[in-house]
Amino acid sequence: MTSFVLAGFGFRAATYYRLAQALPGLECVGAVVRTSRPMPLPTFTSLAECVRQTHPDFLVTAVPPSANPTFILEAIALNLPVLAETPPANPAPQFTAPTSITTPSSATALHSLAAGLPPKDFSDISALTSRREPWTTVSESGSPGSPEPETVGDKSDLSGLWAPETGSGKSGLPALRAPGTASGENGPPGLRTSGTASGENGAAGGEYGLAGLRALWAAVGDSGMVQVAEQYLLMPSHAARLAAVRSGIIGAATQVHVSSTQQHHAISLIRGMLGVGRAVATVRAVRTTAPLLAPLDRSGWTDDPLPRAATTTIATVDFGDGRSAVYDFTSGQTRNLLRHRRLLVRGTHGELHDDDIVHMPAPRTIARTPLIRRQSGHDLDLNGFDTETILCGDRVLYRNPYPGHRFNDDEIATATLLDAMAAWVRGEGPPPYPLAEGLQDQALALAVEEAAGAGREVVTAAEAWT
Repeated sequence: MTSFVLAGFGFRAATYYRLAQALPGLECVGAVVRTSRPMPLPTFTSLAECVRQTHPDFLVTAVPPSANPTFILEAIALNLPVLAETPPANPAPQFTAPTSITTPSSATALHSLAAGLPPKDFSDISALTSRREPWTTVSESGSPGSPEPETVGDKSDLSGLWAPETGSGKSGLPALRAPGTASGENGPPGLRTSGTASGENGAAGGEYGLAGLRALWAAVGDSGMVQVAEQYLLMPSHAARLAAVRSGIIGAATQVHVSSTQQHHAISLIRGMLGVGRAVATVRAVRTTAPLLAPLDRSGWTDDPLPRAATTTIATVDFGDGRSAVYDFTSGQTRNLLRHRRLLVRGTHGELHDDDIVHMPAPRTIARTPLIRRQSGHDLDLNGFDTETILCGDRVLYRNPYPGHRFNDDEIATATLLDAMAAWVRGEGPPPYPLAEGLQDQALALAVEEAAGAGREVVTAAEAWT
């Protein structure tokens, strides 16, 4: 049995707890909250005390970005791997000490927390960072007609979603440092606007500076023990689309349009579909405001009959080498069913538009092939409502790894992430989504906000995690 504890117990943390109850081999054994209150699991006001009593295998943080770094720092000092909800850090460094520590930026104080705790052996963590592709995707030449993708739905190997880290896999506790205490710890200068000197709009003075991201990486990046809970590429529809793109049916991907989700989630989809790794980018963006009904929010139907002002941000992201993206998001769009969700992936030999692919399977032949989701529970199908498979023609691109659980798409993705995290801490799989990937997503999202807010081009810099 692999166990974990939660930091926080709000909407998102409750999802992890509920999923763990349904997954064999996983157990949520406690939660760290500000104040004790009646809950369906043991609660603690101190992470150190929680670890001493429950002996978890990893921590899931589901707290606001301002609190995330503090829990991450303390967990690493306790030799406890972390799955951090997105985003992992605030743009500006804000370390708020929990009750169990007084100076979270002090290596001495943090390391002292580990005293007297049962040791965890991560001496072989380097073996966990080797890349294993979950799909046979595109031939080495990158041409269409490459091998068919294997069925997606492997619950442990997610390494194909991101480029492998370099320099990861160090054993033991991280060399924790107070941000900014040594030259270069906070990485290179910040975002550059076109025609200005490097760093003029960076972390020190820019509204969307990167100081918090750099400080977190400087403190725990070398540990290799922090993963980010980025689930969008694991959702059945997106996982199937990614498998289709990587099969080579549209050739090499050159451009991605995303209009469905915001900031780091959208950037993760863009980077994953394009396969650009942690490349620097040039970003241009604009914002407009227009009235829009908001019939639904997290609580359900709003019953609000009046349109409210909604802001739309549209950005172009140029990664160079003919690879680019369009980011299009309207505030509240994630839950607003009055806006279509769109994903477009253009390639050298065709394009994927949502669940429809246009491609050229033979000379002088243009074909349209849909992605078909097999969903049980309709009409006289009495097996219960469930996602079964997603196919492209006769090829299975995705198979639900949790049949019978009746999970929605987000729950399937989150459960897949939890299972992959558990496999990683057991030494049975690669890291699901390393901190460097989450920070890169967030850095590019900040560049979009900077470009839209300042009304000028922003060029990202190569960061310490790239």
